[in-house]
Amino acid sequence: MPAEEPARTELADFLRTRRRHIAPSQVGLQATGQRRTPGLRREVSLLSGVSLTWYTWLEQGRDIKPSRQVMDALARTLRMSTAEHAYVLRLTDHATEAPLQRHAAAMPAHAQRLIDALETSPAYAITPCWSILGWNRAYAALYPNVATVPAADRNLLWLVFTDPYVRELLVDWRTDSRRFLTQFRAEAGSRVHEPTFAALIQRLHKVSEHFRVGWASHDVDQFASTQRRFQHPRAGTLVLEHHRLALSDHPDLHLVIYTAAPGSDTARRLPELIG
Repeated sequence: MPAEEPARTELADFLRTRRRHIAPSQVGLQATGQRRTPGLRREVSLLSGVSLTWYTWLEQGRDIKPSRQVMDALARTLRMSTAEHAYVLRLTDHATEAPLQRHAAAMPAHAQRLIDALETSPAYAITPCWSILGWNRAYAALYPNVATVPAADRNLLWLVFTDPYVRELLVDWRTDSRRFLTQFRAEAGSRVHEPTFAALIQRLHKVSEHFRVGWASHDVDQFASTQRRFQHPRAGTLVLEHHRLALSDHPDLHLVIYTAAPGSDTARRLPELIG
């Protein structure tokens, strides 16, 4: 399969789902009683300044090359968020970003020392497909299964949707799991068709209805540091801020760090986690 085809397919699916979410009033149209092309395809093409035929081809994944100006116009018409706009630009090769590198086979020693130095702040490292490559003592105390789960299953997305312990640990599991999914999809982009990504997605489709529904929505979102609540069997309720960093010498490896949220008693409780 040519490298461009997965990106065209993903773009086509994504545009269709965004268009179906748009109501006539959202694009400044009034109901006229006349039959329209289903799902406002005609209106979207008109307001974006492209022909209906050309836009239909775009939604069909045809081999056409939309300009940056066209993608910006479609983003405005379809009321895309900043993350969604950036996503379609990546899919159409209009985003300037460093090429993704093949992920490290093992946790770099200096990265392990860094997260170990965080002591009471749970931290771990993930690859581009969200496999967990390393973690510190505090994270193992927060989520003990990370050390015992088979290496093939030690993937953040897989564990969020399949491990009952994680479901109990995350107080707002339905919201948090959906956020993980939309961020994963945004970062993966057209790579979802690569073997490693595709195998993970296929496995999740088989075991999780919640994942299947979320994936079919084609929703994407960008990562943002935020608070997350955990209910730990020993330390009780923990309110943690979720942060992510990339190493300059391993940009494919992200360090995920949880720190005590201000205004909570979590800072006092965290030492109990590893005590």
